[in-house]
Amino acid sequence: MSEIFSQFPDTDFFNYVILPIVIFCARICDVTFGTFRIVMVSKGQKLLAPLLGFFEVLIWIIVIGNVMQNLDNWICIIAYAGGFATGNYIGLLIEEKVAMGIVKIQIITTKPALELIQKLKDAGYGVTHHEAEGALGRVNILHSILNRHEISTVVNLILQYNPNAFYSIEDVKYVSKDVKSLFSIKNRLRIGK
Repeated sequence: MSEIFSQFPDTDFFNYVILPIVIFCARICDVTFGTFRIVMVSKGQKLLAPLLGFFEVLIWIIVIGNVMQNLDNWICIIAYAGGFATGNYIGLLIEEKVAMGIVKIQIITTKPALELIQKLKDAGYGVTHHEAEGALGRVNILHSILNRHEISTVVNLILQYNPNAFYSIEDVKYVSKDVKSLFSIKNRLRIGK
């Protein structure tokens, strides 16, 4: 039995099927780690980012070593490139599903925004708003800071109460206070009066 496994790496089946599949899968792993690591660095995750980087580089060194030993095997090279592309895609999907972090949403509307403001407040979101002059006249601008996983809830409220509003969403690295807890304290104080 041991003779079969000792000769297995020298077969065409190993070199043109098994090895490319292993390279492809390993490359998916290291690039997924890399993509997710970059996101964690941008979000200030000081512990998770280096840990992901360690495994990313460890896998990459092993994979690139096998590719360099098999430069005459174009299937390994294609598997390497395919794993890179697939790893980027999977890393972004994972990051999207995890939805870590905080975002700022800015809403600009020409329609009066009082109903939308009240619905956002009722849903527990802090809202800062002001009037401004836009390219087409007076506009209302609303700002809110929220957890990234809450984006769809807020966008649904915007579409329900002001479907023609323009909105933009940007990442926020840090906030000085938890807006939701401040908002709930304010509501408790108002009720207690």
